[in-house]
Amino acid sequence: MGHHHDHGGHGHGLHSHFHSDHGDARRVAWAAVITFALLGAEIVGALISGSLALLADAAHMVTDVGALGLAWLGFYLARRPADKKRSYGFHRAHVMIAFLNGLALFAVVIWLLWEMVERLSNPPEVLGAPVAIIGFLGLLVNIVAYVLLHGADGDNLNIKGARLHVLGDMLGSVAATLSGVIIWTTGWNLADPILSGFVAIILCVGAWRLVRDAGHILLEAVPPQFDLEAVGEGVVQNIEGVIDAHHLHIWALSHDKPMVTLHVRLAVGTPPMTAIKRVKDYLGSAHGLGHATVEIEYEDCADSHS
Repeated sequence: MGHHHDHGGHGHGLHSHFHSDHGDARRVAWAAVITFALLGAEIVGALISGSLALLADAAHMVTDVGALGLAWLGFYLARRPADKKRSYGFHRAHVMIAFLNGLALFAVVIWLLWEMVERLSNPPEVLGAPVAIIGFLGLLVNIVAYVLLHGADGDNLNIKGARLHVLGDMLGSVAATLSGVIIWTTGWNLADPILSGFVAIILCVGAWRLVRDAGHILLEAVPPQFDLEAVGEGVVQNIEGVIDAHHLHIWALSHDKPMVTLHVRLAVGTPPMTAIKRVKDYLGSAHGLGHATVEIEYEDCADSHS
């Protein structure tokens, strides 16, 4: 019986991947800076005007700054090398931060819905003009931040989380602007909490998707692009000398780092190192699984008792 563990899959494109991450980190940092620059104006405007929509946008902007800061931290941690205590490095920092960002979005949604119910029953006086003006300025800033993040890696959960925060803030700015215009022109104060509730619902959907995707990775579930049975059957059907493939596990360190471990039972006389190389080549070329751990067996599985 033999055991072989390969790290070769990490070397491919490492230089370009590092520079891609470095560029994405810069985009996140700039998005955080321009978002923070408008935060004070939104808070002051919300307090003066009495607008829930503008206050919601300001509150969400606070979470934006925090989320973008955490996203930048995720890129910094992911670049740190592996050590004796963390042999896989810090790649999963992206996923953990994305999960926390999703939970933060849920907290914002709950607060918005609570305030909406309160204001629907007792709508306060809202100054429409400052709400419309500050909301529109916020929208322009959010568009710039979203464009910055749109050029980053769209599959990275960390970027997805940051982009969701900015998109939610953009919608909040739209709601605040519309609310201000409606109140300014018609005096209908209920527009403020109603539009805030609309933003809360959209944010809730985005938060659920983010928490679901990050949680899937944290639970080490099979990534959605892989069919566990098809991978195992493919190894048996395509590799000469392989009788059986079992104890097959596919999971991911992060969105772009899938991994696989499996036991392979060989026919007597099949060279083990030749079989290992063929299995790894097949997994890499047919399924994109570059990091594989293959355990070779000729008789009963050593783990059959468990």
